[in-house]
Amino acid sequence: MQQTASHDMQEMLKGFVQPWYQALADPATAQQAVLQRLLQGYAHTAYGQDHHAHTVTTIEEYRQAFPIITYEDIKPLIKRTMAGETNLLLSEPPIGWAITRGTTKGESKFIPMTPTDLKMRVSAGRALIHYALHTGRLDIFQGVNLNLNFPSVVGKVRVGDREVEYGYSSGIYVKHVSRSTPLRSLPTQDEIDALGGGKTIQDWERRFELAYERCKDENVTVVGGVAPTAITFGRYLRRAHRVYPKDLWHVQVMTLGSVPGINTHYAPALRAMYGPAAILEIYGATEGMFGQQRDERRAWVPNYDLFFFEVETRRGLVMLHEMRPGEMGSLVVSTPVLPRYKIGDLILAFDAPYFRCIGRDEPLTPWRYFWNRLVSLDFGPP
Repeated sequence: MQQTASHDMQEMLKGFVQPWYQALADPATAQQAVLQRLLQGYAHTAYGQDHHAHTVTTIEEYRQAFPIITYEDIKPLIKRTMAGETNLLLSEPPIGWAITRGTTKGESKFIPMTPTDLKMRVSAGRALIHYALHTGRLDIFQGVNLNLNFPSVVGKVRVGDREVEYGYSSGIYVKHVSRSTPLRSLPTQDEIDALGGGKTIQDWERRFELAYERCKDENVTVVGGVAPTAITFGRYLRRAHRVYPKDLWHVQVMTLGSVPGINTHYAPALRAMYGPAAILEIYGATEGMFGQQRDERRAWVPNYDLFFFEVETRRGLVMLHEMRPGEMGSLVVSTPVLPRYKIGDLILAFDAPYFRCIGRDEPLTPWRYFWNRLVSLDFGPP
């Protein structure tokens, strides 16, 4: 009976990552299929109709019909969408509004999340599932995921005569999807949300104390969330309870995102606090989950089956899978909500299909990246 259950779980997990594997084997075909799927959705929005989405069939036609946009470009339509004109950008009603932790000209960005978009964010679990299948450590799923994600409801914003709730994309994702995943998360997102959306030190200490109380007697096998938050939590435990996470739990895997350098700059502090866990990088943003680590290579691998990826490089605009090893460029993503959206991240290509996000698309970012590699003695391949 136990062997049957284990086999069934293996088959379920394989089905979860198989589309990712297939897309990596033939990214050009996968990207063409993604574009056609996205265009079908765009054709049901006012923005897509204005750019003749229903007549577009090729990548070249897509580039001619739809301009590359930034958040500032699309911001007026975002505001109107929040006010109730959802058909401007969305082919289905939003289930939530996510805000960025970073800022654009001093303001947080507001990004709508739709049911289709939410289903795609489940891809964040691909790194953990691939690791479990590759290592045979299915016992990971018998433990608990220490949930250090941000609140799904932070506040409300008035748009016209309406009030719209907003929160962080990671919290919205956990709130809607965690019940259908094989790994239990504690604290639950409802418990985190009940503490409010404050951002002060005291607010975060209340969340950390909740996480400690809910998990101190549990078998925590996975830690998920934002890398700096995981480090801050470890320091809080040491200060408040005189223990490190490794004194309480045998953490096997950490799936972390939100900042560059997780496997280089942050890894020593994470392992000092949590023990010799596997650190798996998730490359995502408020706009979507775009890739995750596949193996011991300290780089992420794109979700070619979910999003459409272009890159502005020195030699011109290319597809992400067309980048050459050592080449850098500014990433342009197409999501169910945002066509040809310049996300503002600078991408570095290694041998296919490995990439790193090295920081924001700013002139000094490459210099900072190579300096950090130098001081951390990170001279080899990823």
